[in-house]
Amino acid sequence: MIIDGYQARETTLPNEFNPNYLKLYYGKLFPHSDLFKWMCYGNDGKHPGCDPSYLSRREFSYTLDNDIYVRFQSFQNAAELESSIKDKCPFKIDIGPVYSVDPSKRHAYAQSGDNVFTPVERELIFDIDISDYDDVRYCCSGADVCLNCWPLMTIAIRVIDTALRDDFGFKHILWVFSGRRGVHCWVCDGKARKLTNEQRSSIADYFRVYKGNENSYKKVSLTGHVLHPFLAGAYSDVLKEFFETKLLTSQNLLSSEERFEKILEMIPDQSATAELRGKWQENRRSSIAKDDINVVRWEQLKQLVHSGKYKAQRLHRCVEEIVFSFTYPRLDMEVSKHMNHLLKAPFCVHPKTGRVCVPIDPNHCEEFDPTIVPTLSQLLEELNREGFTADVDGEWNKTSLGSAIGLFRSLFLQPLLEACKKEIETSYNAKLKHSKDLHSW
Repeated sequence: MIIDGYQARETTLPNEFNPNYLKLYYGKLFPHSDLFKWMCYGNDGKHPGCDPSYLSRREFSYTLDNDIYVRFQSFQNAAELESSIKDKCPFKIDIGPVYSVDPSKRHAYAQSGDNVFTPVERELIFDIDISDYDDVRYCCSGADVCLNCWPLMTIAIRVIDTALRDDFGFKHILWVFSGRRGVHCWVCDGKARKLTNEQRSSIADYFRVYKGNENSYKKVSLTGHVLHPFLAGAYSDVLKEFFETKLLTSQNLLSSEERFEKILEMIPDQSATAELRGKWQENRRSSIAKDDINVVRWEQLKQLVHSGKYKAQRLHRCVEEIVFSFTYPRLDMEVSKHMNHLLKAPFCVHPKTGRVCVPIDPNHCEEFDPTIVPTLSQLLEELNREGFTADVDGEWNKTSLGSAIGLFRSLFLQPLLEACKKEIETSYNAKLKHSKDLHSW
């Protein structure tokens, strides 16, 4: 295959990651200007109230070929950022915090004896990996994902996104496919970016329900007489239906003794557990052949727990706890709690899969299919078929990446920049008024 005069190696399979293609990807398709506009948050020099040092204090890091890791990169303007990416062709671009000073000059400040190099602003971020659900999925494991287990990520998006908007009042939220096994969330409101580490920890703990590990038989313990309103809403609106209508059957959670024992261990009454075990081990398939065994056994479990036959403390909560254990979002808490964590930039290409890290519309996340996300090879094939033009900025529109960039702009970037412009103007006008008031005295 020949792309823009470059002959690719014939041994490369269509969907494999080929580092030789990155130069063309960054040169023709990567949305440099969108990344710049986002990272500026309106501080692009077009308004007298802008902070001209804002972008230059943001950390970018690159992962290069042979796992060479380059941290604390910074750029003065859009041209510098684009030129650097095109020149280095990083396998991965990570975005860090905005520091008090230019991170590339941190050593000079350190020599002054003043500890002035510190993160001062950072998006509130969340990282969710499908591999953290390996104990509740049987179709895949590790980094592998399919359409039977991917809905666990969809549920995580729905639960977290709703709470961020309804409970915390955030508006500018970007969800991104990681390119392989999970999703990233960027909360970009001004008030989110200015949160302290303590405040970030409090928000992360607000979502903390899953507290077990691979050695715990019970990973969720719901305390109190009633569920917190956020958890109650998540359970009734999202988790319960998903568990009962999809996950039970797609993962065959109660189809075998090995699997149903995992659920029986979550029932805090040995007599109730023994009764269900005896009933299920009889395995009278003839009486339930017309119905799915997972659904039948789940209904039997619920009926027994709610019958009042057994009076063990907390027995009435175990149905909810089982559902939460299997479906509730599993967050990497440390990523969310601290400002200085790096997170992969959208529109990078995952080197293991060759897939682009594209945005996900949280309002239609059920429609997102990770198995058809465009790959690097696919995009360059599409570009090659369409032919090249001088209008480099519009090249991506000829490929299947076009809809992803369009979604990023319309759903996230444009509303964000409008809000940033309003914030900057409001702050600037307030300072002018304050200055005039002082002089009037």
